[in-house]
Parts: sequence; structure tokens; C-alpha cells
Amino acid sequence: MTIGMTPEEQFNGKTILITGATGSFGTRFAQTILDRYEPQAVRVFSRDELKQYEMQRRFADESRLRYLLGDVRSVERLQRATRGVDLIVHAAALKQVPACEYNPFEAVQTNILGAENVLTAALENGVPKVMALSTDKCVNPVNLYGATKLAAEKIVIQGNSYAADSVSRFACVRYGNVVGSRGSVIPMFKAQAAKGFVTITDPRMTRFWITLDQAVDFVIDAICRMGGGEVFIPRIPSMRITDLAEAVAPGAEHRIVGIRPGEKLHEVLLTGDESRHAMSTQLGYVVLPHHASWPMQEVEDGVPLEGGFVYSSDTNESWVSPRELRAMAADVVATP
Repeated sequence: MTIGMTPEEQFNGKTILITGATGSFGTRFAQTILDRYEPQAVRVFSRDELKQYEMQRRFADESRLRYLLGDVRSVERLQRATRGVDLIVHAAALKQVPACEYNPFEAVQTNILGAENVLTAALENGVPKVMALSTDKCVNPVNLYGATKLAAEKIVIQGNSYAADSVSRFACVRYGNVVGSRGSVIPMFKAQAAKGFVTITDPRMTRFWITLDQAVDFVIDAICRMGGGEVFIPRIPSMRITDLAEAVAPGAEHRIVGIRPGEKLHEVLLTGDESRHAMSTQLGYVVLPHHASWPMQEVEDGVPLEGGFVYSSDTNESWVSPRELRAMAADVVATP
């Protein structure tokens, strides 16, 4: 794929706004951009004043950070926050499956209407690039969280049809479970291990697995390559939940508690239907829109996928070994 910009061209001297910037991904993304490049400013946009205060203390010597309290539910606040911005990384979301199931109206307002508001503000202010973070849960969704992220993906990709007379372009990155992120199973396994057991919903379960640093690097690459309308999917390994349990809590009893509502045995990152209009690249896959009403950037090193190809966690060619899982989980703190 032709790289539209080098990372230095994309980030040096630019103003970047990150929604959900005090979350696991947002914080690491901001730190990486500040460490590697020379942005003019990185705007931290989130609704939690305590997390912003904690982030200010962590980055006390960093003058390029700007802290903006706001909610993606407010298009007016986003319009003000995105003035003069060159890039938006949209990471804000409600992502806990049980919480979204119990509070469906809240999930819709943040995950769906929030995505629309981000695009509206970007179009209003002529923000050149918006990269939205998605999830494997949006593929053939079985819970409300996945359904809201599917809708958000559609809004972001088809939002390019509103940008015919604008410099703004929109794309998505879709990946799997992030090691050690808030809500990850590893902290729970570590806490349970101290009691001599871990709870497993179903021993057949598999998941895609990616580290936080890998996710940040892939998003940076996708931002540089995007032309507008793409869904970028990394080529990442799978892991078995039983291997993870053994790696984190060796010798602990495995208590099978049954699959939870809204949970799948296996996750899918790319469907057979999508493969008909997707490309394979060195780093992963790129899903293109069925019918783009805007000019699409050519995927020069992309190889068209055969129709029917499915990228699923249970049939993946790459797997994380127990040893690699132990290394990944080493720095994750146990939480009840």
C-alpha cells in the first residue's frame, strides 16, 4: 500500500485531538506521539476530570498537551475542541459488554451518536483526517456493544460521502482484545489465582490478541496510509482462554462457569462477505467500501482476497504460545 505520508510528515508540527484520551489506548497513543515526533499540540479530550488530573501529574513536564473536558455526546463542544486540528483519533466509547446491555440508551448515545458528532465537528472545521477505533465485537454482533460499534463503523466509512467538497476523510481501525487494557481478563485471573482458582466461561473459547504498543503502532501506520473509507485490520495472533489461564495462574483450578450473555466462543475480524471487497497487505487486511461516492486511494501492494475468506480467531494460522502469554501478562496488575 502506498504510504500517503511518513509519520514525521503526519505528526510533526500538527495538532492532534484524541477522544477518550485518558483511556488505556488514548494515554499510550499520546505518549508515543510525544516521544517519537514533534507535534505542535496534542489535545486530550475526555469527560473524566479525575483521569485528566492524573494524566496531568504523569506528564507534568510536557507542555504540548492540552486538556479539554468534554463528552462526544456534545457536538457543540466537539466543534469548539476541533478548531485548528489536523487529526482526530476517535477512541472514546462505552465498551463494557454487561454495562452496555444494562444501559442501552447510554451505549447508543456515546458509541453511535458520539461517532456522528465527531464527524460533524470534523466536517465543520475541515479536519483533514479522522481515524476511529473499532473492535472485532462489531463483526456479526451478538451484543449491544458490538451492534453500536458496527453502526459507528458504518457512520465513519459512509461519512466520506458528506465530504465531497471538504478536505476531511474518515477511516477505521478494527482489532481484537488488548492485553491488560481496562476490562481485560488478565487482571481478574491474577486476582483469582491468589485464591487458587480461575473462572473460565468455556474452555473452547479463543480470542484475537494484541498488545497496547502493537495497537498504537498499527493505528499510526493506518493514519499515514489512509485515503478515506478504509477499515484497517492487523494480522495478529489468537490465544486460547485455557492457555491464558494456565500462563497467568499456573496450576490453579479451572472453574467452568458457562458462557455469558452476549459472548461468543470465537471472534471474527473479517467476514466472508467483506473479503469480496478487501485486500491482503503485509501488515494485515484493508476492507474497502462496496460503492464509494468519493475518490478512493489505491491499495498498491494489496492483493485481492478470495471471496469467502474468513479471518476468525479459531482458524487463525498464528497463535500466542503460553510462554508469550506469560511475558505479555507480566506487568499487568491484578484487580478483583
